[in-house]
Amino acid sequence: QVQLVESGGGLVQPGGSLRLSCAASESDFRLYHMGWFRQVPGKQREMVATVSNNGDTSYADFVEGRFSVSMDNAKVTVDLQMNSLSPEDTAVYYCYLAVLFRRSTTWTNFWGQGTQVTVSS
Repeated sequence: QVQLVESGGGLVQPGGSLRLSCAASESDFRLYHMGWFRQVPGKQREMVATVSNNGDTSYADFVEGRFSVSMDNAKVTVDLQMNSLSPEDTAVYYCYLAVLFRRSTTWTNFWGQGTQVTVSS
């Protein structure tokens, strides 16, 4: 069972920045991609940004160039730099890892525990 450890959430004023980090407990994968999702009470979890181990990135439309996702392949970590935050970005942010293990033909998903991001003055 791969563990994901998140850090970096907290309270920030509108217009401010936060950086979220996530590290996987294992690194020996054939293929994988990582990313961040978020969820507010009463709504479905939604994708924020993802990055594959070949460097391809994908962002939700609401990011609008404000966020940047990056991965360290050697350490299997993913960071999310969030700038120009607004109250609408308040949510629990979850780290996500999809893995194709070396002796498997199917992908397995893992989730972090979630870290609260609150944007408020």
